[in-house]
Amino acid sequence: MHIEQSILDKVNEWLTPIFDSKTQDEIKEMMTSSPKDLEESFYKNLEFGTGGMRGIMGVGTNRINKYTLGKNTQGLSDYLKKSFPNENLKVVIAYDCRHNSDTLAKVVADVFSANGIKVYLFSEMRPTPELSFALKYLNCHAGIVLTASHNPPEYNGYKVYWQDGGQLVPPQDGEIIEVIEALNYNEIKFDANENLIEYIDNAVDEAFAKSTVENASFNTSDNARRNLKICYTSLHGTSIKIVPSVLEKAGYTDVNIVPEQAIPDGNFPTVLSPNPEEPEALTMALALADKIKADIVFGTDPDSDRLGVAVRNNEGKMILLNGNQTMVVMTHFLLEQWKKSGKIDGKQFIGSTIVSTPMMLELASAYDVECKVGLTGFKWIAKFIKDFPELKFIGGGEESFGFMVGDAVRDKDAVGAILLMCEIAAQAKEKGSSVFEYLQKMFVNFGYYKEHLISLTKKGIKGADEIKQMMVELRENPLSEINGKRVVCVEDYQASTGKDFMNNETFKLTVPKSNVLIYYLEDGSKICARPSGTEPKIKFYFSVNIQINSVEEIPAAETLLNSKIETIIAEMELN
Repeated sequence: MHIEQSILDKVNEWLTPIFDSKTQDEIKEMMTSSPKDLEESFYKNLEFGTGGMRGIMGVGTNRINKYTLGKNTQGLSDYLKKSFPNENLKVVIAYDCRHNSDTLAKVVADVFSANGIKVYLFSEMRPTPELSFALKYLNCHAGIVLTASHNPPEYNGYKVYWQDGGQLVPPQDGEIIEVIEALNYNEIKFDANENLIEYIDNAVDEAFAKSTVENASFNTSDNARRNLKICYTSLHGTSIKIVPSVLEKAGYTDVNIVPEQAIPDGNFPTVLSPNPEEPEALTMALALADKIKADIVFGTDPDSDRLGVAVRNNEGKMILLNGNQTMVVMTHFLLEQWKKSGKIDGKQFIGSTIVSTPMMLELASAYDVECKVGLTGFKWIAKFIKDFPELKFIGGGEESFGFMVGDAVRDKDAVGAILLMCEIAAQAKEKGSSVFEYLQKMFVNFGYYKEHLISLTKKGIKGADEIKQMMVELRENPLSEINGKRVVCVEDYQASTGKDFMNNETFKLTVPKSNVLIYYLEDGSKICARPSGTEPKIKFYFSVNIQINSVEEIPAAETLLNSKIETIIAEMELN
């Protein structure tokens, strides 16, 4: 096959003595045995997306390896020195259970230390939220976690956190990328100064667990906590390092761990995908829950920032909640607790994202707090906390199974979210109710909202082009009617403009530019299209709603809304 000269130029650079012999041998092997893989490995530089940098491990500029991460780290080191002149720079590094995460974390630590920067390196794998906490706890300037979240086993990744404990956001992200891209590989300093690398473990674990219990506990009786039967799986990931001890500290004694999934393993052997968004991932936990008659089920992704939750319905059957449902249940409970404590005075806010349920806006209105809505990704919610210090952050989430309780951690945090859900479940059970009934009452009070997500996977160069073309089509041939309902408004976050068709007005969008389109229909339905920033996918989000007067109306409402979503999907030819 013909390979473009620009790609061959990159390949030839990687065959110079700057790169080790093992790397060069792998490239030579690809040149003869798999030119297609060679092209995929070098056709672009791996980019920062909504969750940092993620990619397949291997040689090449479009892969995760010691050189691409070394270059990132060298660029970040240079940027830190420029941003904090005359300060003793400190960074903290964590990593998850994935293949090579520990060795890549040490490479990153080596480069920072070679640049004269003090490094705190976790001695073993730890959850991502603990890295965010540790950054502030240790008073560091930046933090790195080596993780690819819930991506397949061949992936790894590199997330960068800033001084506030949140992920990189503008303008720092763009400025750092410029510094990285201007670097040559021969400028990376790989020779570690071991005196600047300090290993951390139990002391930070203790502080993180203590902070979590303080933030996510709400006047639940000891008896109620003891009586809640919990089933939990770490899906071979890092949460096993901290979730059991946090629950024990909080007083939950009946915690039943899925033994086959308790051992960290980067192959994730018992699941198709270690993603709690996928129902299949919780199959073993649900089976154990039925066997022991558990009240609630939790599963976390490999780096423990997302959580899946299952609860018993009114017939006693375990059902999975989606990310929007867990988010509104936790947010509503937090708002109730803050109101009971007399802590709401109009200077508080909750956080959400443009692709999450509009029910969050209803909750904010009912409790007289603000709901700040940002782009997809928890870095935007963390940015709100930094940008609005006059407002107190209560909690917030996004539809993709992430939630954040308070501001001690500045990223989605399955550890704190699990404890919070336990508090909700324990208090409900003590009153003879359940989490399921709690959600049903919310639907009566705030409207019955139903959300659905379709992800279309499009891999490689061809897939990236297909995704790009789908967005071009939606922009150049905008839909004016869907499911017999008029489109009343379209928001284009790439152009930073919205069009209100009812009043024939154009308005500016104030959030940063992003490749996202949102359609609003006259019946309150909302449809969002966005390419994923971390996976080779284009995602379509659907939200429909209806007002109901009683719990008894829910089955008919659900049938109606499911039918509405199916019709919209068919009309948009996304089946």
